Amino acid sequence: MSREPVTARELYARLLDHTGAGAYDAVAAPWTARAGAAYRERLTALAQLLAGPLPEKGDPRRARLSAELWELYALSRVADALLLSFQPPGHDHWAGPGLSRERYLALFTGLGMTPVGQTSVFDPFLHEIVEAEQAADPAEPIRVTGVVWPGLWLGGGVLFVRAGVRVRAGLRHAERGVADRSPLYWTFRRRHRPTVDPSMGWGSASQWRTEFRVDVRTTAGDRLNVLGDTHIDAVEAGGAEALLTPAERRDLLRHRCLLRTPERADALAARPGWAADLFPYGWR
Repeated sequence: MSREPVTARELYARLLDHTGAGAYDAVAAPWTARAGAAYRERLTALAQLLAGPLPEKGDPRRARLSAELWELYALSRVADALLLSFQPPGHDHWAGPGLSRERYLALFTGLGMTPVGQTSVFDPFLHEIVEAEQAADPAEPIRVTGVVWPGLWLGGGVLFVRAGVRVRAGLRHAERGVADRSPLYWTFRRRHRPTVDPSMGWGSASQWRTEFRVDVRTTAGDRLNVLGDTHIDAVEAGGAEALLTPAERRDLLRHRCLLRTPERADALAARPGWAADLFPYGWR
């Protein structure tokens, strides 16, 4: 008798249904044991594929890649749920399953991932701003002052989760209340700030056909949102993205959020819901 495939969507659902302590022993560890070497090998093969030249739209391999990216997206939702307990309260009432940092890492390193090394040098490829301290000097660059949760590499220079960090910065570089509290794109859930991703607004089944955002670090430079198919400056005249400056759009692609109050904040404020209407997911 064939066994049902092990999926991250199943793990996510079971974590949401679990009550009380012990989510690792009761839910995560049994799922990892069932996933076994086959799931790790699947992730390794996907990382190797994503680190190289990718099939274009219309190539039959592109549909197969999409199915793998749907699974990786579901696994990113697992990470989102597990990271809630590390975040300050605010936007979301749920504190997540409450795994320790050690068990969080045990789950994902058990799937073949590796932690991102810690550094005081801020890098938007590797770091997500969780808390921002405003420096007195407006010109002071962004500096990491603490790590809230560790980041994870999928493998081959492909990033899975950025490390959550506390930073200190001058107003010209990052604004407290914006860099750490404005909507975070390509993200399903955070406890302390609103989030927006392409799954939102779809039904209970369709939402899982969301592709994971792929960022790859290479010796030649960083490749952001490598499956994006729209030039970042090819914006529709009537769209909310047209109200962002080219620099603001690039900040949003690099950081997945805005860092400072937009120059045309008044025009954006006249468009209720503009943050949810903004569609940067194809930008490259």
